[in-house]
Amino acid sequence: MKKKLLIIGASGHGKVVADIALQMRKWQSIVFLDDNEDIKTVMGLDVVGKSTDASNYIQDHDIFIAIGNNAVRENIHRKLREEGASIPTLIHPNAIIGERVNLAFGTVIMAGVVINCCTTIGEGCIINTGSTIDHDNIIEDFAHISPGVHLAGTVKIGQGSWLGTGCIVGNNVSIVGDCILGAGAVVIKDVDQPGTYVGVPVRRIS
Repeated sequence: MKKKLLIIGASGHGKVVADIALQMRKWQSIVFLDDNEDIKTVMGLDVVGKSTDASNYIQDHDIFIAIGNNAVRENIHRKLREEGASIPTLIHPNAIIGERVNLAFGTVIMAGVVINCCTTIGEGCIINTGSTIDHDNIIEDFAHISPGVHLAGTVKIGQGSWLGTGCIVGNNVSIVGDCILGAGAVVIKDVDQPGTYVGVPVRRIS
C-alpha cells in the first residue's frame, strides 16, 4: 500500500469512492483523473489529468478505477495490472463483513453493505449502497451489485453482470456472466443465458 491514492473517474461514482477513501483514512493525499477537462476539482480534491495519464502515477500512488461501466472498468483495470499498478480494495467503515469473506483488489464495498460469511467477491466489483450478500455467495470479477440488491445464500453472479437497484435473488440461484437485470427484478431460478432481464419473476427481453 502506498501513501497516495489516484482515483480514475470523477463523476458520481467517483465521488462516492473518494468519500469512502477519505473515511478510511489510509492515504495522505487523494487526487482524480477524469477525461472531462472542464473538471478541475471534485470534493475539494484536484483533478490532475486524464485517464490515459494513469501510468505516470504507478510508482507512488495506489490506483482505483471508479468507473461504473463494467467493461470499461475491466479494460482499464487489466491494463494497469499488466503495468504493475497497486490497486486497493475500498471498504466503507460502516460495511459489515463476515468471517471468511474474500474480497479481491479493485472492488469497492459501499456504506450499509452486509456480506455474510464464506462469500467470495472477485476483482473490480461494485457492491453498492445498502446491498446484502448472504452466506456462500460467489460474485465474479467486474460485476456491479446496485443499491438495495439482496442476494440470498449460495448465489453465484457471473463476470460482468449488472444487477439493478432493488433486485432480489433467491437461494441457490446462479446468474451467468454479462447479464443485465432491471431494477426490482426477482430471480427465483437460474439465468443461464446472457441478456437483459426484467420483472417479477424475471423474463428475458433482449
